[in-house]
Amino acid sequence: MSSLRNALPRRAHKERAQPHSRRKFGLLEKHKDYVERARAYHQKEQALQKLKEKAAFRNPDEFYFKMIKSKTVGGVHKLESEANKYSKEELMLMKTQDIGYILQKLQTEKKKIEKLSGMLHSLGNQSSNKHVYYADDREEAREIRLKASEPKENLAFGDLPKDIKKKTAGSYRELEARKSRVKELEKIYMDMAMQKELQKKGRKRKLREDEIVSPTSRPVFKWSQERKR
Repeated sequence: MSSLRNALPRRAHKERAQPHSRRKFGLLEKHKDYVERARAYHQKEQALQKLKEKAAFRNPDEFYFKMIKSKTVGGVHKLESEANKYSKEELMLMKTQDIGYILQKLQTEKKKIEKLSGMLHSLGNQSSNKHVYYADDREEAREIRLKASEPKENLAFGDLPKDIKKKTAGSYRELEARKSRVKELEKIYMDMAMQKELQKKGRKRKLREDEIVSPTSRPVFKWSQERKR
């Protein structure tokens, strides 16, 4: 009997739309939308009720250190700053480790620039009667040999394979990118070294613009002379 009931065509019931006079209120809320909204409302209501009960039954003599190490700023509870969890000696040690890492990266980039510059310089200063080309596979090497076997007056740089010209241009782009990276690393190293020196003991002051001999965009500090014991 149930199978016969399912076989008969049924009328498709459409949901009622928002009346034209109430279009300004948006879509018409259905029952499933109301159930979801009511469930969320009651969850928030229960959470607030539990917090009120917890505050009502709290022990007035209860104390823990976050009560004096935290504060409320603009109605928002702020915990103790993470910067104060390290001592001055620990901060100096971390600064030294960071400066060592930057210096290591700077030296590595300079060595790569020196190696790449030497390779490009040797390729650019080769004599006219002798050329050295590098190939990745046998087919490319065979193509270079065929080009080299032609008369010298017909052989030009434009006749080289596109892969070699592309690799050479890429090497020059890599060299410029590494040079710019070295400049950025040197700037970072100088800033970190200055910050480390400012953290050390000793009286110091920032020089005015009229006191600086060589004008620069960076701040200049002067340490007062102290007698060493």
